[in-house]
Amino acid sequence: MIKKEMIAMLLAGGQGSRLGVLTQKVAKPAVSFGGKYRIIDFPLSNCINSGVDTVGVLTQYQPLRLNTHIGIGIPWDLDRNVGGVTILPPYERSKGSDWYTGTANAIYQNLEYMESYNPEYVLILSGDHIYKMDYEVMLDYHKANNADITIAAMPVPIEEASRFGILITDESNRIMEFEEKPPAPRSNLASMGIYIFSWPVLKEALIKMKDEPGCDFGKHIIPYCHARGDREFAYEYNGYWKDVGTLGSYWEANMELIDIIPEFNLYEEYWKIYTKSDVIPPQYISPDASIERSIIGEGTEVYGEVKNSVIGAGVTIGEGAVVRDSIIMQGTAIGAGTVVDKAIIAEHVVVGSGVELGVGEYAESTYAPKVYQFDLVTIGENSVIPDGVKVGKNTAIAGETEASDYPDGLLASGNYIIKAGGVK
Repeated sequence: MIKKEMIAMLLAGGQGSRLGVLTQKVAKPAVSFGGKYRIIDFPLSNCINSGVDTVGVLTQYQPLRLNTHIGIGIPWDLDRNVGGVTILPPYERSKGSDWYTGTANAIYQNLEYMESYNPEYVLILSGDHIYKMDYEVMLDYHKANNADITIAAMPVPIEEASRFGILITDESNRIMEFEEKPPAPRSNLASMGIYIFSWPVLKEALIKMKDEPGCDFGKHIIPYCHARGDREFAYEYNGYWKDVGTLGSYWEANMELIDIIPEFNLYEEYWKIYTKSDVIPPQYISPDASIERSIIGEGTEVYGEVKNSVIGAGVTIGEGAVVRDSIIMQGTAIGAGTVVDKAIIAEHVVVGSGVELGVGEYAESTYAPKVYQFDLVTIGENSVIPDGVKVGKNTAIAGETEASDYPDGLLASGNYIIKAGGVK
């Protein structure tokens, strides 16, 4: 039996439905971020930077792009004979097949994988947050407190606290009470969904709660361990951490990268974020192009104007085109004379010439108001926007659209066009 002090289990199977058409064909952890990265690069890079060299990645929803991106883990130095990265999809057992039904259920279904390393500690991570954290420091804290469970936590604005698991602690940071998404929170110390368990404690709890429908850490495992009297501590984190679970927070987190002094610095020498890099040519910026405060990916050709935007690799921005306050992912083409204002455009989209995105006044979404509640134009991957049309704010487009899909050449604010295969 191989012995590892701490292994990581990275939950990357989420659909990320609040990202709307961006996650129609791809799991949230595989969504592009910062022009060059995918969201899962951040926890994977944190693992290797923290000396955690054994990572199980639990996938479920639309895993193809995630699996291709991770491969055998070379960019993160996780291509190892002992340990390294392992993709863990749900699989069929003798008594039938089980999808992962909750965060803890997914971990329970991989008990065998964890047992093969006989770890002392198991680190549970989510695959959809943007942050840098040294898990080794958190492990030292766990050991110093002789803890059974340590939960990474950070203060959040009290008005947002009901979205999180909330911790109430004593002066030694021991957790006295834990409430999952309480309607009236009594504290603003929120769980970040990052846990270190002492292995025997985790194993016993998972086996005990295995028949709980949709077994989840926040709803079931943590309360069960708490009721049993386990030593649970909060590890307070004060760095940058962003849950990019909504279109608004995803857009904001990207925009923060281009601040003059970015709150989240991608350029630190001692804590690099690693990613799978394709072999592509350098950028080409034409003599007539103008770029202000933007990130421009490799292989991108700019013939127009780019302001306050994050542009991925292999994007083409045509002559006379203007892109402002927007995120454009890799392989997308913006036609000549097109104006893009506050949009998120996914990978391999073709936007025709003379198009205007983000016109008029904000209106509530007629499609999915809980998802689309920001003044953003959101376009799903492989979509096509015909020449000369106008698109209002807070809109969603997915699929190959034609001029006839736009009444009087306009998709009004709050409306949507979702062609075959589109989902909310």
